[in-house]
Amino acid sequence: MSVDRLARPEPSRSRRRRAAPGPAADDVLVVGLGRFGSALADELVGLGHGVLAVDADPELVQRHADRFDQVVVADATNAEALRQLGAGEFRQAVVGIGGDIEASILTVLALLDCGVPNVWAKAITAEHGRILERVGAHHVVFPEMEMGRRVAHLVTNRMLDYIALDDRLVLVEVPVPASLAGATLRSAGVREHHGVTVVCVKPAGGGYRMSQPDWELRDGDTLLVAGPPEVAEAFGRLA
Repeated sequence: MSVDRLARPEPSRSRRRRAAPGPAADDVLVVGLGRFGSALADELVGLGHGVLAVDADPELVQRHADRFDQVVVADATNAEALRQLGAGEFRQAVVGIGGDIEASILTVLALLDCGVPNVWAKAITAEHGRILERVGAHHVVFPEMEMGRRVAHLVTNRMLDYIALDDRLVLVEVPVPASLAGATLRSAGVREHHGVTVVCVKPAGGGYRMSQPDWELRDGDTLLVAGPPEVAEAFGRLA
């Protein structure tokens, strides 16, 4: 079985070079170069990780040929093709295939057959996710569903961001409510009066800083607070 590898140009000086053959411990095999997979691979490269990107579409692979360590045209549903790529040497792989559920499931199975110990997979429906879990995917993510829920919380008030850590704890990014401007974190009593914990404060025009009791809250500052979903949203509505 043939696997079509695309040669990479000389990597930039900022990109890590490896003297030893084979992937490093923190390199990642990414299967599927749609919007999710390509964005994931881009971020991994930006964080300094090596990426082997795989897709069955030659045009899509060609489009990304100069962006990642290696970009390969291959049928990732075939375990033998993945073995030729050295998939079993990777400690982590991500299956970003969403539109073709059968290909998504077969790719997860092929990666498991190759012995990849940590397989992440994208699911587009709850049923798809359950199947991926049952066939052995170690982590299943629902990017469209999670983003939809996240945006639903943002469009109804002035919260700047909303991240659910679990069903009972969320992180909310929110402007300082006018009623708290001029008070310090200690005197404002945010936890006592509003039931949320201020984790960080971002002054206008600056970066986030860990919260300190004597920090004076000002109009234009941003708070990162943690708390139960209903309580955090209620605090967000104060803005």
